[in-house]
Amino acid sequence: MNSMTNEIRVMTSGAFTAAYLELIPRIELLTRKKLVTAATSIGTGENSIPNRLRRGEAVDVVIVADAVLVGFIKDGLIVAESYTPVARSAIGVAVRAGAPKPDISTVDALRRTLLQAKSIAYSASVSGDYVSTELFQRLGIADQVSSKSRRIEGGERVGAVLARGEAEIGFQQMSELLPVAGIDHVTALPPAVQKVSVFSAGVAVSTTDSEAAHALIKFLTSPEAAGAITNSGLEPIGNP
Repeated sequence: MNSMTNEIRVMTSGAFTAAYLELIPRIELLTRKKLVTAATSIGTGENSIPNRLRRGEAVDVVIVADAVLVGFIKDGLIVAESYTPVARSAIGVAVRAGAPKPDISTVDALRRTLLQAKSIAYSASVSGDYVSTELFQRLGIADQVSSKSRRIEGGERVGAVLARGEAEIGFQQMSELLPVAGIDHVTALPPAVQKVSVFSAGVAVSTTDSEAAHALIKFLTSPEAAGAITNSGLEPIGNP
């Protein structure tokens, strides 16, 4: 450990970003380190979190979907013993501000709404993978909606695309939709077709301050962090 460093570098996927940003002042007070936010989305292409880690970019803490973090551990990018689930996340639907509220109150209503929609957007992450490879198939509408559906690349929020009027309805993690201006009716999918994802944190093997990185992750599972996590649209996972 290099105790001389005054910074903790963090990469987080979009689902945990709102909670993380709210918690920065308390984390900095706890660790007495300045937090440097290196990424707020898993991203795609060369600037994605996986590619940045594999290139050896300096980072101390990584917060991503659980399966992704487990993959990083297997690849030797994250310290295995630091693996810590921090929150559960549900997928939501939204439309442009001022648009009529879409009826997704039941599975049948969701199916009708998607068939009637002129354009659909979904994220380039775990929620989008579920929507495009499982949800549409479970609803029996994959053939009808695939041509009018668009995967949003480059780390851009689906909500931003909706706000610009470039899609009629969009899917993303609730915590990623809620902070976006210019969208309305952010609503969770019906329970029968909902997919809850776990987001987990880990210490990068390249960390220059292991003690501070572990302290940050421990704080994310504390009662002091739970309020910000809940307010962002996530369910906190505290220490047992």
